[in-house]
Amino acid sequence: MAGEKTAIVTGAGSGIGKAVATTLLKAGWNTVFCGRRVAMLEAAIAEAGNVEAGALAVGCDITRPQEVEALFGKAVETFGRVDLLFNNAGIAYKSVPIDEIPVEAWNDVVAVNLTGSFLCARAAFAAMRRQRPMGGRIINNGSVSAHAPRPGSVPYTATKHAITGLTKTLALDGRPYDIACGQIDIGNALTDMAQAMTVGVPQANGEIAAEAVMDVAHVGEAVLHMASLPLDANVLFMTVMATKMPFVGRG
Repeated sequence: MAGEKTAIVTGAGSGIGKAVATTLLKAGWNTVFCGRRVAMLEAAIAEAGNVEAGALAVGCDITRPQEVEALFGKAVETFGRVDLLFNNAGIAYKSVPIDEIPVEAWNDVVAVNLTGSFLCARAAFAAMRRQRPMGGRIINNGSVSAHAPRPGSVPYTATKHAITGLTKTLALDGRPYDIACGQIDIGNALTDMAQAMTVGVPQANGEIAAEAVMDVAHVGEAVLHMASLPLDANVLFMTVMATKMPFVGRG
């Protein structure tokens, strides 16, 4: 049985994407789990258990325009419309000074984090603008790195700052079409990728220190809140973070 609204979540096979997609699905949203590895997407859907809304696993490399177009085409074909895009998929590079970062690594991070987000937002905007009733919502995963860098994180931090520009522009350009756009900046949600934070990661003063983390389920709840607002209301920016992580203050 399908729900009334449809969401597409990129990077939905694990971590934050999986948590958000699962939360939306259980809340009654038809949810398209998007990622490069279909087996992981199908496992995430199976793990969600019996739900009333529809779930669909779609393999997609978001750096490839044709695959992104096919993703959105499949979503519309299956569920009739697109009401929400959670632009989540992203990668990072190890912590090193800029002169030790291969150009290829920079290009890879930009391709996924920025170009991939652009391509998905472009396809979502097109679908939302032309469907009836018109409109929808795009939520970009910014990260607290959209505000402050970690040491040695030029590619990741640069792309996340750029996501803020994408968010602001979409929020402006979407007004005539009832397309709302917001950004969630996440700090230290405990996923497999964030396990290192519980052991020790580089700090601004040169030390290695463990950091506080939070349950990734809180991110799913936060995105659901943003997504559940009527289209005449918008959370433009939300920061959800482990309370005691070293983000607010002087580094």
